[in-house]
Amino acid sequence: MCRTVKNIIDLTNTDIAMIYAYIRVSTEMQTYENQKFEIQKYCDAHHIKVDKWCSESISGTIAAEKRALGRIINRMKKGDMLICTEISRLGRNMLMIMSILNICSNKGIAIHSIKDNFDLSDNINSKIIAFAFALAAEIERNLISQRTKEALVVRKIAGVRLGRPPGSSRKMLSVCKDIDKIDKLISDNIPLKKIAGQYGIHRNTLRRYMKMYKK
Repeated sequence: MCRTVKNIIDLTNTDIAMIYAYIRVSTEMQTYENQKFEIQKYCDAHHIKVDKWCSESISGTIAAEKRALGRIINRMKKGDMLICTEISRLGRNMLMIMSILNICSNKGIAIHSIKDNFDLSDNINSKIIAFAFALAAEIERNLISQRTKEALVVRKIAGVRLGRPPGSSRKMLSVCKDIDKIDKLISDNIPLKKIAGQYGIHRNTLRRYMKMYKK
């Protein structure tokens, strides 16, 4: 059933639903008062009482869970509603916004954006959004994987050695630091396998490290 304004008014008179208002401003767009005015005007016109105001000055590129938005969504319960001036206040890109909408849909949280006249509630639109998010997330993962593979091919063709650079491991650094000690152990006829075992490496790896160090 689609939640209408009448539904919202009725729910504000119960102890179940809470109405939250969310305002986000960034350093590039300081519009806190404008957003608050728009939300208050809308609520007054529809006889809606905001139970909790939430505002923050932060970039929309920051993940929702690291923002006040994420904390307030975590506190919200089924039947609660989040009002904002426009859907772009939730995030800076579509995938992020859809992720937030998907979380709210799964929790039974309704969202209303005033300028977009967008409503997310327990209806077919919410199910479409959830499906679209899952599809977009899968496409994004595939694109990232493809870009990574292409970048590795380009680096390989250019002669760039892939993987961790030689000498970057802690074990190799430990061997290099103790190279004089290891030379003495070898001169004392201590088996190379036993020496390598002290560093948690194979004897052939120990030989390679020593050869690289003495170049």
